[in-house]
Amino acid sequence: MADESLRSVDIERSSAGRYVVRNARGGTISIGTGKDDDFTPVELLLAALGGCSAVDVDLVTSRRAEPDEFRVRVTGDKIRDETGGNRMRNLRVEFAVAFPDGPAGDAAREAVPRTMRLSHDRICTVSRTVEAGTPVELSQRSASEQ
Repeated sequence: MADESLRSVDIERSSAGRYVVRNARGGTISIGTGKDDDFTPVELLLAALGGCSAVDVDLVTSRRAEPDEFRVRVTGDKIRDETGGNRMRNLRVEFAVAFPDGPAGDAAREAVPRTMRLSHDRICTVSRTVEAGTPVELSQRSASEQ
């Protein structure tokens, strides 16, 4: 029986400093070092933070009214801390959403702050994992084991 809680992606080198990420459903995204237009790993972290809450807010509010505008901006500062390690701080997810006039739009607007709080406090796996400071384990296996 498969573990339904397991999530995974596979990353394969495509050239020096460039990689292709594949999910189990066949989707792909290119990542790199920032020397071209590929997303960097840090940009993907920001996208994951914003995307997770965007999905939560969109699913709830769009049941009430289709948005006229729905944008999310995610920012943060990449620093080297006192121990010499790189990390992000001052992470911020900012929503810009607008709904049409009328009762349905009013209901959607009213749901935004509550849904943002729920996403942050309980639902968004990505931001909850970052805030919890979940340890990351690195290991090595031979290519033939994959």
